[in-house]
Amino acid sequence: MAKYELLRRAISQLPHLSECIQLSVPPAASFEEISKVHETGYVNALREGKLDPQMERRIGFPFSPELLERSRRSVGGTLAACRKAIDEGIALNLAGGTHHSFFDRGEGFCVLNDSVVALKKLQEEGLVRKAIVIDTDVHQGNGTASLLAEDESIFTFSIHGAKNYPFKKEKSDLDVELPDETGDSEYLEALHGALRTLRDIEVDFCIFLSGADPYEEDRLGRLSVSKKGLQKRDSMVLEWCHQKDLKVAVTMGGGYAPELNDIVEIHLQTVSEAYRFYQAYQEKKPF
Repeated sequence: MAKYELLRRAISQLPHLSECIQLSVPPAASFEEISKVHETGYVNALREGKLDPQMERRIGFPFSPELLERSRRSVGGTLAACRKAIDEGIALNLAGGTHHSFFDRGEGFCVLNDSVVALKKLQEEGLVRKAIVIDTDVHQGNGTASLLAEDESIFTFSIHGAKNYPFKKEKSDLDVELPDETGDSEYLEALHGALRTLRDIEVDFCIFLSGADPYEEDRLGRLSVSKKGLQKRDSMVLEWCHQKDLKVAVTMGGGYAPELNDIVEIHLQTVSEAYRFYQAYQEKKPF
């Protein structure tokens, strides 16, 4: 969890970012908002602190009031970023990307699904009609794919390691599975091909789950993408969004490199690319 504090501090210490980016603490998502996506029994178990041990093991954390508060804040951060993006073109949640959370359970360090809760709330309010979730975390967004399997208003795209967690994949609208040790050129070529396939998709909003874990030194990633390659990934996704005139909310996703500074640097690259998108959006110039 230390990466979040370090990332916030890094942003505040970089002149070209700190002078232009407003950092704020979002409200926690309400239980009513969460219950529009997650099963009532699961939400009540969280609310009452009565998760069974098997559920805790699937999540990977023991339950605590602090875990629930953090999870609600993470969802609230993505919802707040979406609202700000609608006003200003792009915004970021410095956490978020909890894409392994299903209708009735959490998994893989994910308690609540921030992307789906946020998008369904915005659709309910009439602020978003059709959206896309572009998930470039190294692990497939199985919870997101499952929650939206029957929902034609939100397109799910995941590019991830074929043999990595989760070992039983769900079916996204578009899945690109990559072999272990995939490097920069192969990764970026696969991403380019997928984005080209999606060039005619009709959507008006995007959640971009970036993820630092395709990084070559990541303990859980198993791919071999460099920091430069990940910066190019961010640029490619945001350029695609800019070309389609989409508003974008960015979430950070996973990162498990042994050196925390590497994770922070990768996330910081994403923040910098998002700021470049913001400038292009405001000035109505190419990205």
